[in-house]
Amino acid sequence: MNTIDLPGFKHETDALLAHFAAQPEGPDLGPYQALLLDRKELPDPELAGECNPQTRQEDLTIPLPGRSLQARLYRPHTEEPRPIVLWLHGGGFIGGDLRDIEYAASGIAAGGNVIVVSLNYRLAPENPYPAGLHDVRDTLEWLRTAKLGGDGTIVVGGQSAGAALAAGACLLARDEGRPLPDRQILCYPCLDLDQDTESYRLFDGTFLSIAPGRWSSRQYFPEGELPAAAVPLRAESLKGLPPALILAAGRDPLRDDARNYAARLEEARLVEYAHTMHAFLNFPAVLSAARHAIDLIAAELLSAPRSSGGGWAVRPARLSPALRGLSGV
Repeated sequence: MNTIDLPGFKHETDALLAHFAAQPEGPDLGPYQALLLDRKELPDPELAGECNPQTRQEDLTIPLPGRSLQARLYRPHTEEPRPIVLWLHGGGFIGGDLRDIEYAASGIAAGGNVIVVSLNYRLAPENPYPAGLHDVRDTLEWLRTAKLGGDGTIVVGGQSAGAALAAGACLLARDEGRPLPDRQILCYPCLDLDQDTESYRLFDGTFLSIAPGRWSSRQYFPEGELPAAAVPLRAESLKGLPPALILAAGRDPLRDDARNYAARLEEARLVEYAHTMHAFLNFPAVLSAARHAIDLIAAELLSAPRSSGGGWAVRPARLSPALRGLSGV
């Protein structure tokens, strides 16, 4: 594991958490009504940042069997075929939107010289498991033949619940005999349910709670024994999955999900941002850790060696030179 601890991380995170704590309470609503209100709220550019001007944006409608999904495509300023990265927002499987992560999606496209497709997958409670997971699986299939300027290389990644869907889609592809993505990028992923980990005991309630029995989980997860694609940490085997870059946050109740998953994968790079909180990539305007992490992801994509077949070659589990330069380790 590589830990990144730069000046400002702790102070900036403390200040943002204090900012959220000082916000006035909203109207007294039931959980579903509060969720609907939250879905309408636009991101604050003073926290979320703005789209990278070195990209071109295009809204897409992705046709899938029995439904269509909205997505936003971010292109670097090149006409050459580039790898395609399917990127998935967070939101606890019930919220979130591609508009929340424009800085991250566009920054990865510009810095990594890749085409990013940011997807609005279906959400619970209207569409519980496995709707969102199947959206990701089927979109990955669609991207292989879509005329988007790709070079045949496919990466899947995301943040929090989106990272869980990315990991689950890789498991599904392996177990269903489908083509696997070339790489996966998992940012503070939620990979289990009702975890009893050290990070849960230390940090639950620091921006995020993963306490057992929470309303959001009841809306998404099915009752009874959970399939591995819903909780990838419970998979019997993680063999044969794509190489992974995994980012963890030091003050996140889900920190140990990232650590434990990275330890079990055949090839993974785990980079942990000290003193940062869950969802830190959503707040790049005020968190230098978020900006650093987006640059790190982009550098990793940019420096990945190519195989003769067009995809990225598998490498030993070590930091690339570009990543080392960004992390200072």
